[in-house]
Amino acid sequence: MISELVVDVQPKEVSIAVLEDKNLVELQKEARNVSFAVGDIYLGKVKKLMPGLNAAFIDVGYKKDAFLHYLDLGPNFNTQQKFLKQALSDQKKVPAISKVQILPEIEKDGSISNVLKVGQEVLVQIAKEPISTKGPRLTSELSFAGRYIVLIPFADKVSVSTKIKSSEERARLRQLIQSIKPKNFSVIVRTSSEGKRVAELDHELKTLVKRWEENIVKVPKLKVPSIVYEETARTVALLRDIFNPSFQNIYVNDADVFHNIRDYVSLIAPGREEIVQRYTGELPIFDNFSITKQIKSLFGRTVTYKSGAYLIIEHTEAMHVIDVNSGNRSKGSDAQEKTAIDVNTAAADEIARQLRLRDMGGIIVVDFIDMAEAANRQKLFEHMSKAMANDRAKHNILPLSKFGLMQITRQRVRPAMDVDTTESCPTCFGTGTIKPSILFTDNLEGKIDCLVNKHNVKKFALHVHPYVAAFVNKGLFPLSMKWKLKYSKSMKVIPNQSLGFLEYKFIDSDKNELDMMEEKEMK
Repeated sequence: MISELVVDVQPKEVSIAVLEDKNLVELQKEARNVSFAVGDIYLGKVKKLMPGLNAAFIDVGYKKDAFLHYLDLGPNFNTQQKFLKQALSDQKKVPAISKVQILPEIEKDGSISNVLKVGQEVLVQIAKEPISTKGPRLTSELSFAGRYIVLIPFADKVSVSTKIKSSEERARLRQLIQSIKPKNFSVIVRTSSEGKRVAELDHELKTLVKRWEENIVKVPKLKVPSIVYEETARTVALLRDIFNPSFQNIYVNDADVFHNIRDYVSLIAPGREEIVQRYTGELPIFDNFSITKQIKSLFGRTVTYKSGAYLIIEHTEAMHVIDVNSGNRSKGSDAQEKTAIDVNTAAADEIARQLRLRDMGGIIVVDFIDMAEAANRQKLFEHMSKAMANDRAKHNILPLSKFGLMQITRQRVRPAMDVDTTESCPTCFGTGTIKPSILFTDNLEGKIDCLVNKHNVKKFALHVHPYVAAFVNKGLFPLSMKWKLKYSKSMKVIPNQSLGFLEYKFIDSDKNELDMMEEKEMK
């Protein structure tokens, strides 16, 4: 299997697509000014105690107070609080963590009222992003994740991933980390560290410790609530979690992000930085790799997947519901069971893909086509488990119930990806009436004239729907050539699959969109 990463950097948003054998399996979109992302650390203030829930609501600057449960305080919360008080009392110098005395752990079944008070300042980390009407979910057990290890301040333990089966390797890693670990830091050794040399682990450990030291010194100067540490950019964070030897190529269309990713790959996989390539083509990067078309076909309420069979996916506040339909396939009684197992097996593969692609979490209920034989129901359960084996999110799958329903729980730390595949009319603004379409190119020429002669913009690209691009580029002396000769030789006409039929964009040489859209003239 060939794995590739495609990164589309736009002025307001970064989109990251993961391809496996050219098929889209993961899509991440993040605004460039995003806040309250998983891993961010904040200095917050206790707003309200909820003894009935054994939890507290913390003000971290979000429009809704964040939720902190007693069990998420972490065993060494008292030590962290002692350190924080010392740091806030002396604004000139933050105490060295190595000199802090580790206090006894808090009680596992204690009460939130015995540990926190209203108005108290706390260091917290985002464990789950704001979803729907809920604010962020927090933890006070701070952690800094690397490729091979996770660093946790205010403790003194070494834990090794249980997925490393070799007892000799586990013992080697435990002893190695114990010998290089700074005082009062815990370390979790991740599965990817198996077989790694001491130099690689030591380098990452020092990087994470430095990250802690550089950010904690900000605390005394901050006003509550404020951000203390911002998690690594989503592109690098995604790479950190999914990078493996099967990655063939990473394509990026932005110079700065290209250098960031290349530096990171050279750090975690020396000698493999050549897989990171800068995309400089004229077509939008997602169009070039056929990602835009896949997005439009894979998102939405109905998803067709094989021989006319299709899924209907519904999202509710509490759960996601998926209905499997055989469509126009043969439904003869003699082949009914065979058709059902065939459609259901293919549906299981597509559902596993959809869960990763949309990052659907919480409870997912799947209504498969009824099957009479118990052996086939067990076969489908095993196939679904195998199809979801590559899913990095924690999940649990139950066998089909007597009603033919399969229940899946999947870890949710971010809102589910929701891409609207319908296209609103850019020319009528919802009124239902448009100007004559034959005059569309005349309208475009007027915009070009205004841009060049009134605003003095000579170098730009006109993005239009591929059908419109084909029309203006057709013939020996195409319309686009006439525009270039008349207005600017530096202008380009670029087909863009993400645009509606009569939609257009003007992009300048710095990749900024120029607002030349029509006003809503029609009422």
